[in-house]
Amino acid sequence: MRNLENHPGIKVGGQNISNLRYADDTVLIAENKEDLQKLLNIVEEESRKKGLELNSKKTEVISRKQESPKCDIFINKVKLKQTKKFKYLGTIISNDGKTNREISARTAQAEINFQKMKTILTNKHISIETRKRDPSAT
Repeated sequence: MRNLENHPGIKVGGQNISNLRYADDTVLIAENKEDLQKLLNIVEEESRKKGLELNSKKTEVISRKQESPKCDIFINKVKLKQTKKFKYLGTIISNDGKTNREISARTAQAEINFQKMKTILTNKHISIETRKRDPSAT
């Protein structure tokens, strides 16, 4: 994967970024579909050298262009699905760059978590100190 380091990506804070990696989760970033296909080809080749195979069913393409143009990208001659949003490390990334979906998802999760704890948090027979304790710390 070191072969990706010098490949054109996008500039962020004056640095070239062509990929984000955490464990087996990878995001490839390019200015255009040609560069993206080149990046993917490098990843595919390096993976094959290590005896790994990219799963085209778990790999998606997203375009940040205003009109979301058709972006035909392939793994082993299999065209990848183009999507308008995906989740990376628990965060929703959308093609429009807006955060409203992410905020809505996190607000909904907070509501679910509150409902799970509601009986404890609103019980007047339980001291405030006990209610403030982190349940995951036990």
